Amino acid sequence: MMFVTKQLHFLLRYFKNTNVTNEFGTCATPVRKLHLSLLRPCDNTDETKKKREITVTGDFTGLKDKTKDSYLDMIKIFINRDVHRRGHVEFIYSALKNMEAYGVHKDIEVYKALIDVLPKGKFIPQNIFQSEFMHYPKQQQCAVDLLEQMEDNGVMPDPEIEQMLLNIFGRRGHPLRKYWRMMYWMPKFKHLSPWPIPNPLPNDAYELARIAVARICSVDLQSKVTIYQTADISDAIEATWIVSGQSLVQQNLLQHHKQDEPIYVEGSFKIWLRDKLVNYFILRANPNPRLGEEADPDDVSRIKLSIFNCSPVKSTSLANLISVHEQEDGVILAVCATGTSSKNSLLSWIRHLEKDGNPVLAKVPIVFTLKTAGKEVAVPESSNDHDSIEGK
Repeated sequence: MMFVTKQLHFLLRYFKNTNVTNEFGTCATPVRKLHLSLLRPCDNTDETKKKREITVTGDFTGLKDKTKDSYLDMIKIFINRDVHRRGHVEFIYSALKNMEAYGVHKDIEVYKALIDVLPKGKFIPQNIFQSEFMHYPKQQQCAVDLLEQMEDNGVMPDPEIEQMLLNIFGRRGHPLRKYWRMMYWMPKFKHLSPWPIPNPLPNDAYELARIAVARICSVDLQSKVTIYQTADISDAIEATWIVSGQSLVQQNLLQHHKQDEPIYVEGSFKIWLRDKLVNYFILRANPNPRLGEEADPDDVSRIKLSIFNCSPVKSTSLANLISVHEQEDGVILAVCATGTSSKNSLLSWIRHLEKDGNPVLAKVPIVFTLKTAGKEVAVPESSNDHDSIEGK
């Protein structure tokens, strides 16, 4: 009770002193005033409504027009909305998550715009302890994740990004170290593949099939890639294209194939061209028997030394040279990719090969061992139906 009385006494004395004026006619103690901002009239124009909607939601998934321009507009709205750019880390992570939906995940200009969202100069470490203990770790990790996504999508940074990271995190920042590692390794691996392909890749399935078959056939320099049309076959069911690859060595192997042994059409197998998938099929025969036993050059248990003028025994057996198409699990006779990857298109492919220098295919049994199941599967309902199917 005494404590409450002292508080009231203090408040009364405070308000009393605020009303005392000095000899100049002004208050001896200035009165504290509460300033309230005036209500502004609402702007209900369509342009303002759109900006307000985008600013409040801040969600990239809410836009219907998912283009590069709309993506950059979202970034500009966030930059101009707040001087301090509060929530910039969450905004960058949200933008990185939706880059592929807008088709800008391989555009270096968009990555520069996201890096520019980070405030400049605030995150630069001032001493060795701040630099080694990751000054502002949340922001630095966000920039590292952005560079990591660039690396995953095959986007090589340029010197402008280095200058931007230098202005934001300083020379001792972890994002700049990440940039230096990327600029060391990415140029080394950019042109390292022996099968260069265009960048960007075409979206046409026909062009992708030509690139894929040419890559597969590159093991033999004599291989030839031929384009067939199923419409050239009189009784073809489908109208599509066929990209076929075969070499002179494969034609020679097919010509000397025994007519009583079957040849298999197998597939589909997968080959990746960056982020594009192409299905292809092969024409395979059983492996040819190999004469003699191949000696392992790394086996030291059968070393024969020349002692007392006794030379080691040399092999005198003769055998044909094994080509690259003769593997342990079979002999690859041809490869193809079709527009529909169906059994009917593969049957048209076999008939085209028969006309194009492989007449032995008309006499050899061909078995289709496709991985994809047919659309219709006949299931016997009774034992009589099962007997009739087996009889056929």
